[in-house]
Amino acid sequence: MSGATSAVRSMVLRRAVQWGWVGALIAGVLIAILVVGPKAQPRPPVPAAGAPVLTADEALGEAMRAGDKGIARRLLALEFGFIDSGGKIHTRKEVLAGLKALAGGPPTDVEVRIYGLVAVVTGHRKSARGEEALFLDVWARQKRAWRALVMQDVPLGEAEPAAAGAAPAPGAQSTSSECKNPCEAIPYRVRSPAEQDIITSFQAIAKAVVAHDAGEWGRHVADDFVLYGGGGTPVTKSARIALIERQKESNAATTIGEVEKMMVAAYGDGAVMITTQVTPDSRARFRAVRLWTRRDGRWLMAVSAHTDIK
Repeated sequence: MSGATSAVRSMVLRRAVQWGWVGALIAGVLIAILVVGPKAQPRPPVPAAGAPVLTADEALGEAMRAGDKGIARRLLALEFGFIDSGGKIHTRKEVLAGLKALAGGPPTDVEVRIYGLVAVVTGHRKSARGEEALFLDVWARQKRAWRALVMQDVPLGEAEPAAAGAAPAPGAQSTSSECKNPCEAIPYRVRSPAEQDIITSFQAIAKAVVAHDAGEWGRHVADDFVLYGGGGTPVTKSARIALIERQKESNAATTIGEVEKMMVAAYGDGAVMITTQVTPDSRARFRAVRLWTRRDGRWLMAVSAHTDIK
């Protein structure tokens, strides 16, 4: 992209933030007219409800790559955190202080999903560390505007994420299936009935993994559930159930990552859970971001993404 075109795009994105998200949609159209050339790659259609989120996500990515703190500051929630491809968490202040150094490359294969007042943008991009990665940009509706709550890079690897729609790190197994944390207790202070319901569902999922109970696991997981781990292919609900059933047939003991730290935030019928966990046997640590959706009065896990701490 030429310097002039880049400047025009940056100017339009800045106006989008100033105008609000109705203006952002208009800005998105202007960007398409001004900067999309004949070589632009086609993108899957985005649901109407997801268009403002995608516009905001594109604006944030451009702002980070350009080092534009003004736009980035408006788009980041106060509690924002960035989990890089090495599993390190960067605070909002740290991200704003080093935008260009932490910026990933332009995204591809972008999809947007909405869960109540929570949205997630997923796809592929080159991380700031130079690795090919899956990414999740999680947005929350705060004060009538979409703001980024957490960004996470999941580096691509050869191994498929073997265990764990609930909590274990990919491939984690042990001769013991004891699960006190998180099955029985979690070091987290619940602040609302919604958070308690989410924690209860999370614990039920963990117990089901240990017991190889695919039916019980499925009761607490959305039909459109997706697991993102160290492999290149996302794992669906049906694939995860098939793995639990195979583990039951082989009587394989499965460990659950113990929760060291947890944050839960509910926004209407959507919620975000961020944890730091450690596997009991290998002591390997990982960050996990999970999205929950409330459907028919029940909280269901819709997305689970894990990044190993290197």
